Amino acid sequence: MESSGGRSAQRREAVGEADGEGEEEEEAPPDSPPFFLLYPGRGGGAATAAPGAQPQSAWRAAPPGPRGDPLPVLLSYIGPEPAQPRTGGAHSWEDLTDLVEQLRDDTEDPNYVMANERMNLMNMAKLSIKGLIESALNLGRTLDSDYAPLQQFFVVMEHCLKHGLKAKKTFLGQNKSFWGPLELVEKFVPEAGEITASVKDLPGLKTPVGRGRAWLRLALMQKKLSEYMKALINRREILSEFYEANALMMEEEGAIIAGLLVGLNVIDANFCMKGEDLDSQVGVIDFSMYLKDGSSSKGSEGDGQITAILDQKNYVEELNRHLSATVNNLQAKVDALEKSNTKLTEELAVANNRIITLQEEMERVKEESSYILESNRKVNKQDRTADGHALTEARKQLKEETQLRLDVEKELEMQIGMRQEMELAMKMLEKDVCEKQDALVVLRQQLDDLRALKLELSFKLQSSDLGVKQKSELNSRLEEKTSQMAATIKLLEQRLQLSERECQCLQEDNRLFKEEFGDKINSLQVEVEQLTKQRGQLEAELRREREQWPHLPHGVPDNKSLFSRNKGIQKTGSKIDSSDRHLEGDSQSRASVKENNTVLSSSVFPVLRDEQEQASEKSKPCQLCQEESTRSKRKNICKNCGGVFCEDCSANELPLPSSIKPERVCNFCHEHLIQQYSASPS
Repeated sequence: MESSGGRSAQRREAVGEADGEGEEEEEAPPDSPPFFLLYPGRGGGAATAAPGAQPQSAWRAAPPGPRGDPLPVLLSYIGPEPAQPRTGGAHSWEDLTDLVEQLRDDTEDPNYVMANERMNLMNMAKLSIKGLIESALNLGRTLDSDYAPLQQFFVVMEHCLKHGLKAKKTFLGQNKSFWGPLELVEKFVPEAGEITASVKDLPGLKTPVGRGRAWLRLALMQKKLSEYMKALINRREILSEFYEANALMMEEEGAIIAGLLVGLNVIDANFCMKGEDLDSQVGVIDFSMYLKDGSSSKGSEGDGQITAILDQKNYVEELNRHLSATVNNLQAKVDALEKSNTKLTEELAVANNRIITLQEEMERVKEESSYILESNRKVNKQDRTADGHALTEARKQLKEETQLRLDVEKELEMQIGMRQEMELAMKMLEKDVCEKQDALVVLRQQLDDLRALKLELSFKLQSSDLGVKQKSELNSRLEEKTSQMAATIKLLEQRLQLSERECQCLQEDNRLFKEEFGDKINSLQVEVEQLTKQRGQLEAELRREREQWPHLPHGVPDNKSLFSRNKGIQKTGSKIDSSDRHLEGDSQSRASVKENNTVLSSSVFPVLRDEQEQASEKSKPCQLCQEESTRSKRKNICKNCGGVFCEDCSANELPLPSSIKPERVCNFCHEHLIQQYSASPS
């Protein structure tokens, strides 16, 4: 176990390479076996399989740790239950040793490690490209170098290009740079020569790593990064000079990444290379950007639109400033050209004057030469030898003047050509200025439209805030009214309970009174009926006797008998009156009970009826416009026809015959009542 402890250092390999040029590689540690933590499981060293049966083994190994550093491998051997005890466990430990060696060979295989690194880099490239496209489309504007997802994309691409890169040996040591293969892209795609030349001309780049980073940014701005990467991957015979055989650019993962880069053509990016330090940047992948919670809520749609409008406004203002500066520069150039044009015109006038003077001198010289020739013909031969020298001098002067004239004519032609070019340039500048002014007018109009849109949005926002405030106030008032109505209902319920109790007490008293005096009342009623019959009989007899009085011979009957009979009748009448008074008392008590019940019902049932009417009017739509009831739009009941209407359809009030104060009526009843009132004379 001690001899296998030094091998763990061999399996420590870094996923990424050094970023800068000139960094020396770390020396590989000495080849030594890895360190394993081993323990026997069930049926370990003291257990063996039954004779004639193969032992069933199951081994578990811990995965390698992060960044390629292997964790101590934990192995457990699960064998069969011991059939019979043995003194030694040589067979089980031999299997364990073989399996350990096999696992060590598998984990130390460089192809296995490189394949894992390729897969990890490809997955990171997928996440980076997907996140960049989604965030750029949501942002909706041109990206710059400070955008975090774009920076992480370049870091991932840098790691992909550095994977499996061969190290170049120099007198300073060994270095790795991906600028070499990128520099060769212009041989396969001529359009890449422009960005390669631009990268070489940048003054701030001193290392190949910085040039490679600048090349990636310019290719993305040109929207041809995927095309260049495909062209580079297809030339694997050239890539073999820079990469190992199992590098990402040499395998199919490189082609997959090149295909994923096509989606970046929808992104607009703008980078300023001047002043940006690309040589000393540290390429570290930020995994926190890809581990965010996917259920995070987005901003509201209205805020996003306002942000986009503000971005457009800022962009238009910046473009307006640039156009104003361009117009000022062009105006300055036009002024300079006008000054130079006037200067050239003056010089042309001077040259024309000079040409005229030279022509006059040439005519004079011709006349003098002709005069000399004529004079030479007349003189003698002796004088010819003396005047020959003067003639040659005159001819030489004539040639010089002719050559000078030719030079002046050439200069004049050059000045005329320059003037025509200046006039053409002036026309082109005037046309460019007109176009710029038209574009400036259009941009100003767009700016005014954006300002008007912003003002309209601010008005809408204020109106919506005011509506929300009014609705909240209305809601608070409704809540107060609801609380008041609840208190009123509670108070009415208490009153109803009290009145019900009083009614029950009165009904109980009435029942007891009926039980107590019912028989007496009935007997009294019977007696009253009998007395009334007797009284009627007596009155009938009295009438008959009065009718018989005039025919009687001996006068009227005895007054005593009549007086006694009259007293009996009065007694029966008094008894009848007393019984009537008892009955009236009972009827009055009953009437008081009924009156209390009617008062209670009149005080309770209107409130309940109003609540039922309000509930029914909330559930019923308007009979005119068929609009449903809401919190903001309540329904009213027409006091004339009893229908349910909304606020707009029942906004009128008129005095009705059933009420003194004006009551709310619907529009139809209002028109009908107005016509009726106008038709009636009073």
